[in-house]
Amino acid sequence: MGKAELSVDPELLEQAAAAGLNVDLLIERALRLALQKADPAGAEARAAKWAEENAQAIQDYNRRIRERGVFSDGVRTW
Repeated sequence: MGKAELSVDPELLEQAAAAGLNVDLLIERALRLALQKADPAGAEARAAKWAEENAQAIQDYNRRIRERGVFSDGVRTW
């Protein structure tokens, strides 16, 4: 789909920029949460689709961690 035209209070945008916030990311997260609440079945379907589309990458990541461990293995105290 791509970009959308949004109208946001300019003062809020200034405050967010001053605080170093990523407004695009915040909007995306807020939309995802709203969709989960408004359409739980659709959110579940989107999550399943994401898991299916990323299954190979997840398998590769898990294999790499099994073989090499994680970067913090040498510094953890637990």
